[in-house]
Amino acid sequence: MSGERGARRVTVTKTYKLFLGGGFPRSESGRSLSVVDRRGRVVAQVCRASRKDLREAVEAAARALPDWSRRDAYNRGQILYRMAEMLEARAGEMAELLALTVPGGLRRARRETAAAVDRLVHFAGWADKFPQVLGNANPVPGPYYNFTIPEPSGVTGVVAPAEEPLLALVSLLAPPLCAGCTIVALASPEHPLAASVLGEVCAVSDLPAGAVNLLSGRREELLPHLAGHREVIAIHAAGCSRAERRQLEEGTAGNLKRVRVVDLEAEAWYDEDECHSPWWIEPFVEMKTIWHPSAY
Repeated sequence: MSGERGARRVTVTKTYKLFLGGGFPRSESGRSLSVVDRRGRVVAQVCRASRKDLREAVEAAARALPDWSRRDAYNRGQILYRMAEMLEARAGEMAELLALTVPGGLRRARRETAAAVDRLVHFAGWADKFPQVLGNANPVPGPYYNFTIPEPSGVTGVVAPAEEPLLALVSLLAPPLCAGCTIVALASPEHPLAASVLGEVCAVSDLPAGAVNLLSGRREELLPHLAGHREVIAIHAAGCSRAERRQLEEGTAGNLKRVRVVDLEAEAWYDEDECHSPWWIEPFVEMKTIWHPSAY
């Protein structure tokens, strides 16, 4: 048929994989979801992550935590900056994919992509500076030095909203990643292609395998297991319903997770005063106070 005159070529529809442990596996369940553009056409498939995929992502993040958290802050900043470089290099592709499903067209998608690049650059800069802002040299009586320093809390779950699916996802994962935490992120179920391409960016950004794991799928299927997993120490979420907030709160009972749910309108994700603050890092660190003898 392909050799006949006038034969019409069928476009190969891409299936975007999960990004898990530094690789791109399919879901162990073999399931996928169709991505439909604003005209109702199927433009891609994404893997539908299962509970087992989530568990494997958390295990990968836990294995990567010692390496990522012990790297010096300057190196973490370099890698976040490398992520920004790689996203900038694929900005055209990312904007086109966003424009397929997100209302607002290509101009809006380009704006969102540029803002996501800038957000990564900003938190790359904070990587070796936020300890001076959040920590302190404490005045104490007696011949002692007393310092309070922040340390990464551990594996952090990220839940992306429907609005601004790329910018919001980057804004939620960059602060804990900057602090030295590792990430298990649930992509926006309405617009999953942003996370799929972000996984391809992470793969070439010198991140240790498992430092960032990105899962596409149904939020109602994955969120309860993310909220209740004992290895997940904190959760950074946005766009949650009242029932989903309740699930996150109930999940804290098992291991006293820190849960930060962000309520921002679509335009507010572009507010640099709000979203570039080091206080977005603070919920994902633990404070350690050190006493050391001194001599007068």
